[in-house]
Amino acid sequence: MTSSPRHLTLPAFVAFAAFGAFWGVWGASVPRVQDQAGITGGELGFALLFIGAGALPAMLLTGRAIDRWGLTVAAAAVGALGVTSAGVALVAVNLPALCAGLAVVGAMSGAADVAMNAVAGRAETTAARPVITRAHGVFSSLVVLGSLSTGLASGLPLAVPFTAVALLSVLAAVALLKTLPAGTANAVRAEPDPPGEWKLTPFLLLGALGTLAFASENAHQSWSAVFAHDELHSGVGLSAIAPAVFAGTVAATRFSIGGVKAAHARTVLLSGAVTAAAGTALIAAAPTLLIAAFGLAAAAAGTVECCVAASGFAAVAQWCKH
Repeated sequence: MTSSPRHLTLPAFVAFAAFGAFWGVWGASVPRVQDQAGITGGELGFALLFIGAGALPAMLLTGRAIDRWGLTVAAAAVGALGVTSAGVALVAVNLPALCAGLAVVGAMSGAADVAMNAVAGRAETTAARPVITRAHGVFSSLVVLGSLSTGLASGLPLAVPFTAVALLSVLAAVALLKTLPAGTANAVRAEPDPPGEWKLTPFLLLGALGTLAFASENAHQSWSAVFAHDELHSGVGLSAIAPAVFAGTVAATRFSIGGVKAAHARTVLLSGAVTAAAGTALIAAAPTLLIAAFGLAAAAAGTVECCVAASGFAAVAQWCKH
């Protein structure tokens, strides 16, 4: 099978859709997971660290797995993420079980994240159009659907939405296996850097900005439902609106800035940082869910500008060179 734009763009969107469905269900279910495990807010924060602890080594290994087995690694990772998340929903009845489960989910999520972006990166190179940003928009759109669906199903057992997303993930994995090119010929490999000297400081600054932006995005997505439930006293079903608002704004912003020109990168990054900070401050001071929703929308738009405005990354690469 050849790596035509259609053969790779559609699998990228399918993978990101399944990934978004999982995170939508997760974000809206965090208050119920906390209640089921019988843990405090501080213990929940500790447990959430295990997602990153599992993701980091998996991310480091996934690139090598793609080199070895090809882009079909994305299919295995997406399917495994859905199945393991359903398992966590069943066994997370105390803090140790939740921590162990989230470490496994984090590993599967990290592997899926790297593999999906490899598929989208190859599709973008082949199609010569902004596939990655739009794939992330598909992800955020499914986060919205997953969050709202989970809120509507709040009267059902916790395992129900996670089982549904597991089935969707397995179906997505089957579709990916049928459409992704087999073998390593189409694996994404890094091109050698062109000759020339590179400045280290701009890369470190860009990395710090990216770290803060992605940490902010994860915090809003994972904690907004808990904040709405515990601090604003919204019901479990209504609290699901918070991550849905955030993800919906992220999706709209990603689709709208997908073709941003490199010349505007610095302006977009700066305006995004200011907007994200203002939105976060508004959330912290919000007396009602409605006000918090406005803050979440602002924080989402600004965070995406910082993370994605980066066709800007191409401009930054030139800035980092002498």
